[in-house]
Amino acid sequence: MLNHDEALAVRPLTLAWVSQHLEVGERIIRSEALHGGITAQMRRLAIGTRDGGTRDLVLRTFVNTEHAEDWLNREASALTELAGSGVPAPGLVAVDPTAAHCEYPSLLMTHLAGRTVLDDEGLETRVPLLARQLVAIHALRPAERPRDYVAWTTADSVVTPKGADAAAWAAAIDVIRKPAPPYEGRFLHRDFQPGNVLFDVLSPARITGVVDWAQTSWGPADLDVAHCATNLALLHGPVWGLRFVEAYEDAGGVLAAAANERLYWLVRDGLACSEEVGLVAQPWRDAGKTELTTRAVEQRLDAYVTALMDTLG
Repeated sequence: MLNHDEALAVRPLTLAWVSQHLEVGERIIRSEALHGGITAQMRRLAIGTRDGGTRDLVLRTFVNTEHAEDWLNREASALTELAGSGVPAPGLVAVDPTAAHCEYPSLLMTHLAGRTVLDDEGLETRVPLLARQLVAIHALRPAERPRDYVAWTTADSVVTPKGADAAAWAAAIDVIRKPAPPYEGRFLHRDFQPGNVLFDVLSPARITGVVDWAQTSWGPADLDVAHCATNLALLHGPVWGLRFVEAYEDAGGVLAAAANERLYWLVRDGLACSEEVGLVAQPWRDAGKTELTTRAVEQRLDAYVTALMDTLG
């Protein structure tokens, strides 16, 4: 059974709820915190099986989170939709979006093998893999559409970094004051970025999973591409954001035809990060990227926004 510290980490009602969704004769034997998430607590649960073996499940718990019910319902729907699709996503075991059974809103899912990779080494290989995986996600045609995307920033809420290129940022902010360009809707992950993609531990040239489907939305492919591009630019340098856009098209993905329309989506996501640079960078530092201080990430964001305006503006 779980030791005392682990039992405290997984609350009693939640433990009972998880146990109700195990196979006959199975029991929870270990709990381990998983790091990297921003909005939810994640734990890996080792399940002892009847034959003496073990299997792993993942428990996602939202504590004092305003949108927990919506996010968990969206993730549950997405995981159901993705089953058998060919996209490597966790399998849904159970969901309690309103905390009817657990102390807090929770979702139980299967555990995927693999690890996130945030190193600069091997990036040339991983970027095309990420692009191909995103093209496959956008090719899905769900039986039930998720809700339409929600923009994560406005022209009036952007936070221009200290020492940033004021002219470039003013021009970028003007870009998103305009109405969104027309687009053909696609199934979006909405938070597709290196922190939510797992690679094979033994063969890092293979993706084993895509996780965190709580923001699943319907909207332009450009928006998902822009989000991954921003994350790559902040993690590895501005050039990698621009390269990801090229890699997505090389993989067969279709983006907005006009340069000003592409710029709109790319800038919109980059500017959204300006409001929470410290929050975005914290999981990367926790994972060992200690050089990515808030200031360092602000400087990369400035360089990336400036590069977008120079290239497409």
